[in-house]
Amino acid sequence: MSTRSHKSGLCWVALACLVVPMFASYFFDDMFSSVSHLFKMPQTLALGWDSGDLGNFIGDYSLLCVCGGLIVGGILLDIFGIRIMGSVFVGMMILGGALAYYGVAGGLPKESAIALGRAGRMLFGLGSEIAGVAVTRSIAKWFKQGNMSLAMGLQLAIARAGTAIALIAAPFIVGIPKDWYSLSDTARPALIGLALLLAGGVVWAVFVALDARKDAAEGIKFRKGEIGDEDKFNFKDIFGLLKNPGFVMTGLLCVTFYCCVSSFKKFGTSVVIPRFGIEDTAAGTMVAMIPFFTIVFTPLFGALVDKVGHATRWMILGSFAVLAGHLCLAFAPQGVQFFGYAGIACLGLGYSLVPSAMWPSVPRIVPEKNLGTAYSLIYWIQNVGLFFVPKVVGRIFATEAGLEAVAHVEWIFIGLGTAAICLAFTLNRNCKK
Repeated sequence: MSTRSHKSGLCWVALACLVVPMFASYFFDDMFSSVSHLFKMPQTLALGWDSGDLGNFIGDYSLLCVCGGLIVGGILLDIFGIRIMGSVFVGMMILGGALAYYGVAGGLPKESAIALGRAGRMLFGLGSEIAGVAVTRSIAKWFKQGNMSLAMGLQLAIARAGTAIALIAAPFIVGIPKDWYSLSDTARPALIGLALLLAGGVVWAVFVALDARKDAAEGIKFRKGEIGDEDKFNFKDIFGLLKNPGFVMTGLLCVTFYCCVSSFKKFGTSVVIPRFGIEDTAAGTMVAMIPFFTIVFTPLFGALVDKVGHATRWMILGSFAVLAGHLCLAFAPQGVQFFGYAGIACLGLGYSLVPSAMWPSVPRIVPEKNLGTAYSLIYWIQNVGLFFVPKVVGRIFATEAGLEAVAHVEWIFIGLGTAAICLAFTLNRNCKK
């Protein structure tokens, strides 16, 4: 990015355009998270899905990503560019959201509704992940001259505001509490989410125009211009990434850490309601503290990383915070709500610390020409966990009840948190070498 565009403030306009589709994606992704406990009583839902069905629906977000879609999409981003392939995958995100909405709102027989909803979720998931790669790669491009960690922190904070709003609003949108929930009740969050996705597509088009104008001003043309042979994408670069210990450790830290928080959010109300005796709507607000903490602290921590460095130390501290949060949720005195809020606050702090240091570190160890592939590989590793963990957690809640189910679920998250700490220390040692 040129110094001129950076000083003019145009980069901040571009960032404003980039955050809108991510905000919409996060809202749609978490639209059922704070009402997940309703699916433990499928007899009260016209939709008829149970917790196992919800777990499969949530986990299928990552299916196409895990089956190679993320890697292929990242390579295509590096070959054909952000504007072309980013637009393709933003469109896929919207199409998947539309299919998922029809699956929960169309009044189809249960098995057909589940099949269509899961198919839409798969397309939405792949589109969202590659769109996220395109957004992250775009920020790295526009903020090369400075403030990259701050910009990525702001993007994450605003995107996670979509999660926070979904968590708080969903119980009210659905109309909890009721004795019976119609299709329109359960589909209403998806309808709002789809409208946001469509708005995100419009704003993405504005960014594409800005990015094309920027390249034209700098004399860069697609597949032409001032790009030397050494800067062109080469498939051999993929193997170079996989031989980079720092890159591999970052990917493994990503999957263990994100499963501790992202997978927990999907079933958070199913944990905190029986553990701390909280009402349905209050439970959604409690879990929403996680993204609200990130809205406040991720930009702050991002600015600190820009200023003082030592990114891996921030990752270690954030991993400890997440483990402390799950230990509190698992072993704090039963029914004492203070400890529920304390545990969620620890998760929120960790969810701010690790990403604010991890994502801006990748452009410092990977050439710009490979950033799409690099971020996609990390997202692929992450989505392996995000595919399996919600399915396992959903199955536990579908087959077990009460505190026994909560205990088994929390042991999964405690194990993942412990692994994240070990990986963060390993990454820190590798960086020192």
